[in-house]
Amino acid sequence: MNSNEPLAYRMKPETLDDYVGQEHILAKDKILYRTIKADRLSSIILWGPPGCGKTSLAKVISNTTKYKFKKINAVTAGVSDIKSAIEEAKNIMFNPSGKCILFIDEIHRFNKLQQDALLPFVENGTVILIGATTENPYFEVNKALISRSMVFKLNPLNKNDIYKVLKRSITDKKGLWDYNVKIDDDTLMKIAEVSNGDVRTALNGLEVAVLTTQMDSDGCIHITNEIAKDSVQNRKAIFDKNGDSHYDNISAFIKSMRGSDADATLFYLARAINGGEDPMFLARRIVISAAEDVGMANPNALVVANSAMQAVHMVGMPEARIILAEAAVYNAKSPKSNAAYMGINKALEDVANKDTGEVPMHIRNAVTDGMAKDGYGVGYKYPHDYPGHYVEQQYLPDVMVGTRYYVEEDLWFLFLWWHREKNLLLFLREYREKKIVTFEKANSFKRGECMLGWLDLLR
Repeated sequence: MNSNEPLAYRMKPETLDDYVGQEHILAKDKILYRTIKADRLSSIILWGPPGCGKTSLAKVISNTTKYKFKKINAVTAGVSDIKSAIEEAKNIMFNPSGKCILFIDEIHRFNKLQQDALLPFVENGTVILIGATTENPYFEVNKALISRSMVFKLNPLNKNDIYKVLKRSITDKKGLWDYNVKIDDDTLMKIAEVSNGDVRTALNGLEVAVLTTQMDSDGCIHITNEIAKDSVQNRKAIFDKNGDSHYDNISAFIKSMRGSDADATLFYLARAINGGEDPMFLARRIVISAAEDVGMANPNALVVANSAMQAVHMVGMPEARIILAEAAVYNAKSPKSNAAYMGINKALEDVANKDTGEVPMHIRNAVTDGMAKDGYGVGYKYPHDYPGHYVEQQYLPDVMVGTRYYVEEDLWFLFLWWHREKNLLLFLREYREKKIVTFEKANSFKRGECMLGWLDLLR
C-alpha cells in the first residue's frame, strides 16, 4: 500500500467484479459489460457527475484489454500529446496490434481543434476513444466524435453502493486495514448519505476521520457519528453553476413555479443558492416567470418580481435569499395565465410569415395637412368621447380582421371581479349567485379551496 496515495485512488476497482454501481449499463446482460469482457470495445463517451466511477471504469478496461492503453487529461494535454499517443499506437515493434485505447479525462476541456485532431484516427480504428466528461457531451463534444461513439450516462451512486465501497475500504489491505478501524454500520451509512452520490467524497471523508483520530487503548481507531460528521462536513450538493446541473435545476425551479408547487419552488431555489448561483440570475428568472406564466391572471406578480430583483441587487446575499423566496412563492401561489405570452408569439409568427396588410388609414398619424388630405387619420373615433371610453372601430389591417391573439381565460375574469369589487363578501356572493366559473375550474385555482370555504360560511 502506498500511503501517499489518497484512499479514493487506492480503492479504485481492478476488475468488473470489483466495480460497484451503474447496473443499468454494467449488468451482465448489458452491451457495455459484454464488450469489455470480450475485449471488443468501440469508442465510448462516459458522461456523469463527479465521483460516479468514470475513471474507475476506464481503469478496469485498462486492466482487461489486450490493447495498449494510454491516459491523458484534457486539462493539461494538447494536440502534441494526442499525436504522441497515436505514433506510439502505430509503432508495430512496441504495439503489434497497431491500435490503442486512448482515455481522455475531462474531454469537454478540449477545444474544437483538439477534438478534430482525433477524428481521422477514431475513424480508421487506430484509436479506440474513451472520453470522460461531467458535462453534457451533446453540447460539449464534437458532433463528429459523438456520431462515432456510444454515449453512456453514469448516474450518481446510491447510498447502498457507496456503503459497500466504504465497508470494503475498512477491510481491504489497499485501504484502511492497517489502521484497525472500528465504525458502526449506521455511521458508514450516514457518510454515504452525506456524500450525495459521490463515492470519492465519501472515501475522502472517511480517510480524514481515520487519520485525524487518536488510537484508543484497545489498539483501535473508533469513528463515532460526531467524528464522521465533522470530517465529511455538509451534505454535498450535486450542482455546478456552470455545468449541466445548472440547467437541470433552473428548469425544475421554473417549472415548479409554473406548476404552482411552492414547496418544490423553494427546494430548487435552495439548491441553486447552496450551489453558488448568481442571485440576480435567479431574480431575473422569477421576473420572466411572472410575465410568462402568471401573466394577466395576476399582473401584480410582475410588479412584485421586479421589486424583488431591485431589492436583491441592493441588499445582496445572504438576506437576498428571503426576497427571492418571497417572490418565487408569490409566483407559485398566484393564478396562472399564459394568454399574453401565447398571443405575442402568434402575432410575431404572423408578422414574420404572412402578408399582414397595411395599417388602416383612419388610425394612421396625420403629421401634416397634406397627409390628412390623403386620408390619414380621417374617420378616427376618439374613445374618450364615447360612453365608457369605448367605441367600436377597426384597428387591425383589412386582411387580419377577425384574427385573435389575446384570448382571455375564465380564471382571469374571476380574479378581475375580485379586485374590481375590493370587497370579498360582495365578490363571493356574486360568485355564488352568478356562477362566474364552474366549481371544477375554481377548485383547480390554487386559492379555490380557500374561496369555497368562505362560500360555505356565507350560506
